[in-house]
Amino acid sequence: MLTAKTFKMMKITRCIKYLLLSLLAAFLSSSCATIQLGPSMKPLEEVVLQGEGPDKILLIDVRGVINNQIDRAFTGATTALGMVEWIREVIAKAEKDKDIKALLIKVNSPGGTVTASDIILHELLLYKKNHAIPIYVHVMDLAASGGYYIALAGNEIVAHPTSLIGSIGVIAFKVNLENLMGKIGVDWEVVKSGDKKDFMSPFRSFTEEERMLFQETIDNFHNRFVSVIAENRPGLDIDDVRALADGRVYDSKQAMGLNLIDSIGYVSDTVERIKLKLENSALQVITYQREGDYKSNLYSLSPQPPAFNLINLNLGLNPNVLSPYFLYLWMP
Repeated sequence: MLTAKTFKMMKITRCIKYLLLSLLAAFLSSSCATIQLGPSMKPLEEVVLQGEGPDKILLIDVRGVINNQIDRAFTGATTALGMVEWIREVIAKAEKDKDIKALLIKVNSPGGTVTASDIILHELLLYKKNHAIPIYVHVMDLAASGGYYIALAGNEIVAHPTSLIGSIGVIAFKVNLENLMGKIGVDWEVVKSGDKKDFMSPFRSFTEEERMLFQETIDNFHNRFVSVIAENRPGLDIDDVRALADGRVYDSKQAMGLNLIDSIGYVSDTVERIKLKLENSALQVITYQREGDYKSNLYSLSPQPPAFNLINLNLGLNPNVLSPYFLYLWMP
């Protein structure tokens, strides 16, 4: 039979265990935690996919949702760079190799954040300009929204026969918990310096004026998308693009008829087209990978950060994020 003293000691022991577990959980979830098991990420290494060279085509695989979110293990170790950071690392390595004669960007993406898409396009166009090297884009399953935005870096865009292209437009989300909070009897009080300081708050609806201001931002990003297409697709002017930019996607045949792409074929066809254009049949195809990755041919995939979805998309509830996501993203 337990005595009062024994029962009290057991209760104290449980409290101590709970406190220690709470402290451990807080430590592991803290942004300051630096536990890392195993080696850090290795530098990129060149891998030959086909051909003997010496001149090269560099294959870059842009796959998944376009963002700059670093993928980390529960220990805090980085397992994959954000896409913007990774693309910049690839370009920095390519800039040191004078044997690279063309870039082949393989795109399979529904798009992503406006800013990440714009930075990647800028970096690719800057590399093309500074090194006078052509860029060819091959679309696999999908080049939608931000995926197509990045594809505009290409001197030519080739799509797989069953690709989907387009979804030219912008989307953003604001969660509204006002009714839910009312049902459970919780109110949210805000002290602010201006009436629009909290207009993205998840605890109230937009006013009509706020909705108009938010729509204006969306329209500005949309107009930028339209302008970038008109600047980079010969034969399409602003009015042509606006007629196509209602958010719909097109199959390869439709996209070619609308001048959104240049031709239809397979990746191997695109490689042969590059060799023909550069009048160099001995070009080898290379890519960059890290130790532990494995790419053996043109269809091998590069590891990328995980995709967004409505579960892990930030909808305004994370206080560490300073703004909502504005997305060049196809979300059927």
